[in-house]
Amino acid sequence: MYLTLLKSKLHRACVTHAELDYEGSCAIDGYLLDLSGIREYEQIHIYNVANGERFTTYAIRAESGSKVISINGAAAHKAKPGDRIIICSYVGLTSQEATIHKPILVYLDEINTVTHTRNYIPVQAA
Repeated sequence: MYLTLLKSKLHRACVTHAELDYEGSCAIDGYLLDLSGIREYEQIHIYNVANGERFTTYAIRAESGSKVISINGAAAHKAKPGDRIIICSYVGLTSQEATIHKPILVYLDEINTVTHTRNYIPVQAA
């Protein structure tokens, strides 16, 4: 049996571009890709905090250090510059692998500067 678990997350990234006429995908600063462990062409899920849109696409590399988060192609209808989004990737693991798995969580500010990283989500209090 395989379980699908969170692999990586870029939390509250800020959309810098929405390019309707660019080939579909999401361009992400190469530094952020490397830090989060998201691979170029890997499937990603994007959750738009601003409008509730949720969609799937794939990651492409933007220039490292550029702080670019560009939503491209048809998905550009689902996010605009300034929107805060959550970008996630997932991994299939066996039950045994899942017991030791830790995700890579990268937290960003409004200009896509890393504020901190960790490998767990705190327990939600009542």
